[in-house]
Amino acid sequence: MSNFPARHIGPDTDELAQILRVIGVDSLDDLARAAVPSAILDPEADNGLGALPAPIDEHEALAELRALADRNTVDRTMIGLGYYDTLTPPVLLRNIIENPAWYTAYTPYQPEISQGRLEALLNFQTMVSDLTGMEIANSSMLDEATAAAEAMTLLRRAGKSKSPRLVVDRDVFPQTLAVIETRAEPLGIEVLVHDVTTGLPEGEFFGVILQTPARRAGSPTCRP
Repeated sequence: MSNFPARHIGPDTDELAQILRVIGVDSLDDLARAAVPSAILDPEADNGLGALPAPIDEHEALAELRALADRNTVDRTMIGLGYYDTLTPPVLLRNIIENPAWYTAYTPYQPEISQGRLEALLNFQTMVSDLTGMEIANSSMLDEATAAAEAMTLLRRAGKSKSPRLVVDRDVFPQTLAVIETRAEPLGIEVLVHDVTTGLPEGEFFGVILQTPARRAGSPTCRP
């Protein structure tokens, strides 16, 4: 166990000196000066990199953060495309958003907010399966667009169709379609954007991605 800190805390003095020699600088400050744009550097600081502010306690930090947040202008979003003003019932705020179990969930190796998010996503997937009666439900660790791309790769790997074509409804959000197309290109998947309200296209394809609610083609608004 005596070697554990040395293996996990990072390079020691000798290793750091070797790293700097390979990079071609004399110190970490020199490295920062070479990497940080001059507009950010503080020429009046002793090292030219800018001095950190004096330490403050938790209450002062929260007050400063609140003052910064209050400078934001909170307006009604008009972009649509999945970004909508919503009403969250108080029971959900109290039991989910304000429930510390979601942001303090603990595992022996990774005590952080992502563990609570994993638990929330698992509950979400379970609820979707219960509501739809489907055997599989997916929710991505990142966002809706990534979840759609992951659904595409799952369809491709689990399906029996030999076709490389995937049908995507034309009313899918553009940011979702962009991620699908980006993930599809290196996998050799042909993405066919089609208006599924007119029926499915001719030919074979291995899957179809729909969206509800979806945007109306040519408009950022949501349709039921």
